[in-house]
Amino acid sequence: QVQLVESGGGLVQAGDSLRLSCAASERAFRTSTMGWFRQAPGKEREFVAGVSRTNGRSYYADSVKGRFTISRDNALNTVYLQMNSLKPEDTAVYYCALDRLSTVVLTSSSEYEYWGRGTQVTVSS
Repeated sequence: QVQLVESGGGLVQAGDSLRLSCAASERAFRTSTMGWFRQAPGKEREFVAGVSRTNGRSYYADSVKGRFTISRDNALNTVYLQMNSLKPEDTAVYYCALDRLSTVVLTSSSEYEYWGRGTQVTVSS
């Protein structure tokens, strides 16, 4: 059973930056595709960013492209989400997810095997 623990959320102002971290409990992380999703109140969970297991290729939702960067440190079993130029509409609970089978970035939440409990990001205007 893989455990994922997110950290780094908080309350910031529009235009500020935050870096989220997600630590995985097992070395399976190194051969897994990782993703970040978010869910705002009353909305469905949506894909934010992902990084593949094979070549580290990343993929982003249009709403965050150019502002967010996903990266991974396989030595630390950790994936990061650097969020710059934050907007009030980025306010949500952010979740990281892991899939051990896929070789490409997955954008559907139903395709991921394991999930963290989430970290709250609130951006005030």
